[in-house]
Amino acid sequence: MVKLDHDRGPRIAILNVVGLCKRHLGEHTPKLTSFAKSEGNKEYLIRPVMPAVTCSVQSTYLTGKLPTEHGIVGNGWYDRELNEHQFWKQSNKLVQCEKLWDSVKKKRPNLKSANLFWWYNMYSNVDFSITPRPLYRSDGLKAFDIHSHPLSIRCEIKQELGNFPFPAFWGPKAGISSSQWIADAARWVEKKYHPDLNLIYLPHLDYDFQRYGPSDPRSLKALAEIDQIAGSLIDFFSTQGVECLVLSEYGITEVSKVIYPNRIFRHQGWLNLKEEFGLETLDSGGSQAFALTDHQIAHIYLPQSNPALRRKVRSCLESMDGVATVFEGKEREMCGLNHQRAGDLVALAEEDAWFAYYFWEDDELAPEFARCIDIHRKHGYDPVELFVNPEITFPTLIAARKLLAKKLGFRIHMDFIPLNPYLVKGSHGAKPKSSLDWPVLLGKTSISGNSIESTTVHEILMDRLLTGET
Repeated sequence: MVKLDHDRGPRIAILNVVGLCKRHLGEHTPKLTSFAKSEGNKEYLIRPVMPAVTCSVQSTYLTGKLPTEHGIVGNGWYDRELNEHQFWKQSNKLVQCEKLWDSVKKKRPNLKSANLFWWYNMYSNVDFSITPRPLYRSDGLKAFDIHSHPLSIRCEIKQELGNFPFPAFWGPKAGISSSQWIADAARWVEKKYHPDLNLIYLPHLDYDFQRYGPSDPRSLKALAEIDQIAGSLIDFFSTQGVECLVLSEYGITEVSKVIYPNRIFRHQGWLNLKEEFGLETLDSGGSQAFALTDHQIAHIYLPQSNPALRRKVRSCLESMDGVATVFEGKEREMCGLNHQRAGDLVALAEEDAWFAYYFWEDDELAPEFARCIDIHRKHGYDPVELFVNPEITFPTLIAARKLLAKKLGFRIHMDFIPLNPYLVKGSHGAKPKSSLDWPVLLGKTSISGNSIESTTVHEILMDRLLTGET
């Protein structure tokens, strides 16, 4: 039973175990499996939202709306006024619908909420928040850090838990320590502030599932690791009288094909390419057609579009090996993406394929950022950032030397990322054929059946926060 403070109402912690699906509940996840089967709990399959990527899914869970309404059409999009692509922005104002905590507060005005590392966390009106936020110095040095609300949390939590292990959050060193730090932060926030709603992001499965594929032994090890962290959190919150719900955003499937829409558009003469410092860059605003890629979805923008060109581009997309479906105009409503931020055309990949942003044909002419961890300048999401270039001899030694040079004030190019997308073995974004690869929700709810729509997650969370009935 949920411990109810009749002056406050039920208290809930939402554990977002990214990449968890029904297929994983069993031998390698004894704690999560036990939680799913415990008295009063239910296990639901969640029909994936389109696209099944972090920013879109989280926004749907927190608003109960599809991207057509809340506007988060992916992890990024092309700003037609700025003529610039915008990936991994953090302002909560980008989500154009009412969020969960605001909806609940209409009936429960004293609700206290915390958001730990869910996206679009900055400048929301939750009471307590922590989110990753690097600092950029004038000498070119990037310092890893966090942003918090209130600002005092930032210093206090780092004094107690140490610095957030940012390299373990994304990049070749991404691993369990980032999820462990977030879990520890959740305990810290609970002990200090006792929020009624605590949103907790646990990304660990994202890394090895994409690196190696979800069935690789290294990925199974990652399952066991996150099971320990999630199980420990569930036990902790139980002692605090806090009910836990476990959910995931998407399931990751094996991939073997890479689709290069921008390279094909280049062959058609639709890209505007320019030379910068002897390397190639993509001039989006000057192009006739270009793609922003995001896992298994590609938004195709036509800044200078006309009906004849649109037909040509669509035909070209539909002929690409690995492309399953193409939507345009109001057709985008079919997948919940009929919003001005979405591409003029939206392409979805087949289950065993994903889209790479590459536009160059000669690796010697690839832009500087291609070989770096650079989530903002690239024309799409780049999972190859999870790898160190295997052609680099003694990468650890070289990295140490470069980091030392950066700390001494030298401008150093951290070019460790390979240019081989076939290293990537897992992806997501499209709706998997098997429901075993859909995301899940585990916990107490009053919803009947064994599967729910992504928008229904919001309804369930509202119900738990307002009634707490079991």
